[in-house]
Amino acid sequence: PLCSNNNPYASFGATLARDEEQNLWSTPHDVTHTEADDDRVLYNMIVVRNQLDKDSEEWQKLNYDIYTLRQTRKEVRSRWKHILEDLGFQKEADSLLSVTKLSIISDSQNMSKARDILLKLSEETNIFPTSWELSERYLFVVDRLIALDAADEFFRMASTVYPKRPSGDRADESQKAPR
Repeated sequence: PLCSNNNPYASFGATLARDEEQNLWSTPHDVTHTEADDDRVLYNMIVVRNQLDKDSEEWQKLNYDIYTLRQTRKEVRSRWKHILEDLGFQKEADSLLSVTKLSIISDSQNMSKARDILLKLSEETNIFPTSWELSERYLFVVDRLIALDAADEFFRMASTVYPKRPSGDRADESQKAPR
């Protein structure tokens, strides 16, 4: 592991108070993060970066990677929020997207359907960046959409607003969906 033994956060699952920067989802003060694999990756990057000299090239590279990962997460969350708001969930969008370590799947029978829809969103839309590894966070969100009977409509809207393009094609600014 990238954590050293003298690090109080080495046991990532522990419920220790964390420095604000260790709040991993997108920005400090964001209390919706979960302790999923993608959060552990970011957490380990932060731990390693904080052990390096700030003037070093390694520190600068890690700092850039951390910033890039957080920006990508923000963009993905913004895309989901945009669709939720377009579906009429203006007041509920933030709570639908809020996932913490206390979040649960509402119905275990929905789990395979939620996985299927999430995979379909990944493969058939650009709601996630090409290099994105599916986040457990969005499994919970899709489960909530299934419970609200809105998952299929969400997929249809995502397909329209963020259509999949062949890997070589890039949309110019006039073709991008409004934010």
